[in-house]
Amino acid sequence: MTPGNLARRSPSPAASDARAAKRRKLEYPPLTPDDYRNGVMLAPMVRSGALPTRLFALKHGAKLVWGPEIVDKAILHATRVEDPVTGVVSYMGVSKAIWTTHPIEKPFLIYQIGSADPALAVQAAQKVMHDVAGVDLNCGCPKPFSTHAGMGAALLTNPDLLISILTALRAALPPHIAVSAKIRLLPTQEDTLRLVERIVGAGVSCLTVHCRTRSMRPRDRARVERLEEIVRFVRSLGRDVAVIENGDCEGYEDAKRIRKLTGADSCMIATAAEANPTVFSPRPLVDLETTFIPQYVRLGKYLDNHFSSTKFCASQFRGEHAQGTRTTQTAMKNAITHAKRYEDLDALVGPWTGAHEFAQIVQAIEARAGDRQPKVDDDAPTDPAPAPSTAVEAAAAADALAKAAEQENSPAASDGESATLSTASSQPAELKTPVQSHSPDPALLRAPLVPANESRLPVPAMVAGEDVPTPTPTQQMAEAA
Repeated sequence: MTPGNLARRSPSPAASDARAAKRRKLEYPPLTPDDYRNGVMLAPMVRSGALPTRLFALKHGAKLVWGPEIVDKAILHATRVEDPVTGVVSYMGVSKAIWTTHPIEKPFLIYQIGSADPALAVQAAQKVMHDVAGVDLNCGCPKPFSTHAGMGAALLTNPDLLISILTALRAALPPHIAVSAKIRLLPTQEDTLRLVERIVGAGVSCLTVHCRTRSMRPRDRARVERLEEIVRFVRSLGRDVAVIENGDCEGYEDAKRIRKLTGADSCMIATAAEANPTVFSPRPLVDLETTFIPQYVRLGKYLDNHFSSTKFCASQFRGEHAQGTRTTQTAMKNAITHAKRYEDLDALVGPWTGAHEFAQIVQAIEARAGDRQPKVDDDAPTDPAPAPSTAVEAAAAADALAKAAEQENSPAASDGESATLSTASSQPAELKTPVQSHSPDPALLRAPLVPANESRLPVPAMVAGEDVPTPTPTQQMAEAA
C-alpha cells in the first residue's frame, strides 16, 4: 500500500483517545444450515450495510449479517490493511476502503459477491475467506450497475452460469466456509422451482428468496404467499438447506408472522434496518436522534469509518418518537446534512472516545458464548427503563440538540436558515410524531384532477346560449335566503 492511499483515508482518532485493546477472534464452529435458521438477519445493502451498521445490528439481535455486495474484480485489486489498535480490517482501494470488517463479527458475517465469472468469484472469495464465515452469491440485485455485466438479477436468466459459479465456489473453498445464494422470484412459480432445485443441488447451505420479481420495486408488495410452496419444495428434495425470506419484514415481531405464514427458516430485513438498525430487537430504540445516532457517529469515528459512509447511514435513520420534539429532530437532521467531517458534530455527539460503544457491542456478542443465536428475552417489559448511562447520554444529547436549535434560530443565523428553522420551532414543544403514521394511499395521490361527477362540469357559454356569471358571496346569500 502506498503512503498516498493512507493519506486519503479519514483522519484517525488522536492517540490520546481511550481505545479498547485489540480483541481476539471469537472461536465458533463452522457455519451449518442450522445457523441460518431461527433468526432475523441483516440483508446485504450497498452503502447502508457498513461496518458500524452491522455491529449495531448484531448488538440488537441480528443472528447473522450480510455485507454489501462487492464486485469480484474490485476486491481483487484491493490491499488488505489491519489497524493494530482497533483490529479493523480494511480492503483499501485507490482512494478509500472498498470494504471493512472486524474480527468480532467474523463468526456471523456473510460476504456477498457480485460476479458473472466462476474463476473471478473463486479468487474473490479466497481473498476474503479468512475474515468471514460464509460467502453468498448475489443473484437478485436488479440495479443496472450489477446487471449490465451479467451479475445480480441477470443470473436469473442465465441459470447455467449461476450454477457454475456456485459449484466452483463450493469446490474451491474449504468446508468451513459456507456457500449460499440470494435470488428473486421468477415470473412463474414453475420456473422458480426449477431454478431452486438446481441451486439446492449445487451444494449451498442456505437459499435466501427475495419475494419480488426482477421487475418489481420496493414500493411493490412482496409476494410472500409464493414462498410457502418453495419452502415445502426444498424440504421435499431431502437436502439440508435453510430457506430465508426477504421482503417487507419490518422487525422482530413481524418476522414471527412471516415465518408462520411461509414456513421459512428465518427472515431477512433490509429497508426497515436501513432506517433503524435496532429493529432486530423485540424492543427497538425510539427517538433515534438522542438514543442512537450519537452512538453511531461515535462508533464510526472510533472504527475510522469513512465520514461519507457514516454521514450517509446516519441520514437514513428514522423511527418512532416517544419523547423527542420536532425541534430536536430538525436540529440533528440539519447538523448531519451540513457536516463535512466528524469534528463538525462535536457539539451533538461528543466526547469522541467511541470505545464505550464498541465495548458494549463486544459484550453483547460475547454473551452469546459460542452460540450464534442471540440472547433475546421475549418476556421483558415492552418499555423497560433505560440503563442509567444510556439515560444520561440521551439527556445530554437532547440538551445539545436543543442548544443547537436555539443557535440556529438566533438572529445571527442567516435569513434562509432562520426562515427554515422558524417553521419547525413554531410547533409546540410537546408535539410528538404519531406512532405508526402512514403516508396517504398512493392510489389517492395518483387520482386524476377532475370532478368526481362529470355532469357537474361547467357547460361552455357557446353551447348553453348564455354566459352564466360567477356566483358572488352576496348572490349566494340571497339565493340561500
